[in-house]
Amino acid sequence: MSDAAESPTNPQYFRKVFGHLPTGVVVVAGRGLDDELVGVTIGSFTSISLDPPLAGFFISRASRSWSLIAARGKFCANVLAASQTELCWRFAKDAPDATVGSRFDGLEVGVSANGSPVLPGVVATIDCDVLAVHSFGDHDLVVGSVSALRTLQASAPAMVFVQGKTGDARIDS
Repeated sequence: MSDAAESPTNPQYFRKVFGHLPTGVVVVAGRGLDDELVGVTIGSFTSISLDPPLAGFFISRASRSWSLIAARGKFCANVLAASQTELCWRFAKDAPDATVGSRFDGLEVGVSANGSPVLPGVVATIDCDVLAVHSFGDHDLVVGSVSALRTLQASAPAMVFVQGKTGDARIDS
């Protein structure tokens, strides 16, 4: 065990340390102004408030996908099941040589209460209207007003991300 502190300005070490903290995994999905399907993997989605119901996440300001979703002002967080690793990685990075809508190729996409895409096999969906966006460092904090909730696969364990890998969030009691 090393007890020497490292500088937080070392991005590799910063990621390594924070990689020990498990996060839930969702695909935030919406539609662009041209009605194209858009989605991006998020590992920071969280509930913020019960009254009023608010949820939020952090997203890089460099994200092409988020800028398209944000223009419409509403999104659906698709809570991934532990078995959906392929979907996690499919929506994880903005590919410069691909259209954002191509991430949905071959998927039977449903529609949420607010008209956003619902991925097949997800555990739950959380529909939000964008309430506020605040900039911090190289990311934005997006706060959404929750307009609808739905559980689709209640018995499926949700996906977590820890130390660079996807896993199972099931807690045995």
